[in-house]
Amino acid sequence: MSDQNVFNMDEHRRNMNPRKIVKNALLIVLLIIIIGSIFSTVFVVKEGEYKVIRQFGDVVKIETEPGLKFKIPFIQSTTTLPKYQMLYDVNPEEITTKDKKRMTVDNYAVWSVSDPKDMITNARTIENAEAKMGEFIFSVIRSELGQLEYEEIINEEKSNRGSFNDNVRERVNKLLERDAYGIHVTDVRMKRTDLPDANEQSVFQRMISERESKAQEYLSQGDADSDRIKAETDKEVATILAKADADAQEIRAEGESEAAKIYNKAFSKDPAFYELYRTLESYKTTLNDETVIMLPADSPYARLLQGITE
Repeated sequence: MSDQNVFNMDEHRRNMNPRKIVKNALLIVLLIIIIGSIFSTVFVVKEGEYKVIRQFGDVVKIETEPGLKFKIPFIQSTTTLPKYQMLYDVNPEEITTKDKKRMTVDNYAVWSVSDPKDMITNARTIENAEAKMGEFIFSVIRSELGQLEYEEIINEEKSNRGSFNDNVRERVNKLLERDAYGIHVTDVRMKRTDLPDANEQSVFQRMISERESKAQEYLSQGDADSDRIKAETDKEVATILAKADADAQEIRAEGESEAAKIYNKAFSKDPAFYELYRTLESYKTTLNDETVIMLPADSPYARLLQGITE
């Protein structure tokens, strides 16, 4: 067998330098540590977020501007808080109105973190901050609506609450600033108002009765207006008819007077004919099927009836 194909283990062991191996291993470990340190030193702040730098659990710095930032590796850590506005749906709660009626109010709030350090110190987490904010909102709304009657709350036309949402927002923000929770409420809105299940049906029945009463009132008012309009119309018609009848009688009188003048003028030209005409006209009213006339045989009228014209 050729010596070139034989692996000499003793010679290989002599060529291996333990110090060199340890040195290479140390270099590799050091390189890993350096790379890890670089990655643990650099962090990125994104748009719309706060980066909170903690050292041994304490907040030492808060980065607010976006970009590449640095921290002490292995000693400092970072957490993120939202910088943008958030929506919080307040749990529905029951309140009592000024007129002692119960109703359920459902609201929502738009809010944001205004001071991350105060928020972390006093509220600690986003969930706790929202819970505190919800308590304040309910307290203020209960106080505000407790000064109004039920009808003013559900009926905008009868409402005197003015800028209700603005008042709630301002009062809630004052409470949050007082306790330094580091958050700010941008807007508070009432989504809906409902009746509690216990008295919902009774209130519905009362509303139905009120609507029916109002409808009957409208019907009665309509009937009264109808009777009044009919009476005024009948009066106006009677006045028009009376005036028309008076005008007709006046015109008729004028016509009869004019006709009499014409008759007199015409009949004065031939009195004998007029006499005959009047006689014939009188027969229209005096003679009928049962009338018996007794005339002398030689009377002109009898002669005419007998066809004697000479």
